[in-house]
Amino acid sequence: MDFYYKLGKNIKKRRKELGLTQEQLAEKLNMSLNFVGKIEVAFSKPSLDTLIEIAKVLNTTVAKLTKFD
Repeated sequence: MDFYYKLGKNIKKRRKELGLTQEQLAEKLNMSLNFVGKIEVAFSKPSLDTLIEIAKVLNTTVAKLTKFD
């Protein structure tokens, strides 16, 4: 599977663990709902800076978001 597909799945999983909607995550990141949704389905590829911000908001690390089983 593609790296960004797995990354998107991990972001979505962590977001749901925290009980956040895509809209709530987008607001916390000051990003559009559309962009957050596209990241989760690997249609858009986040920059490293964006990935760091996502990890902070999701109270996790980039390492954990990019760890694939």
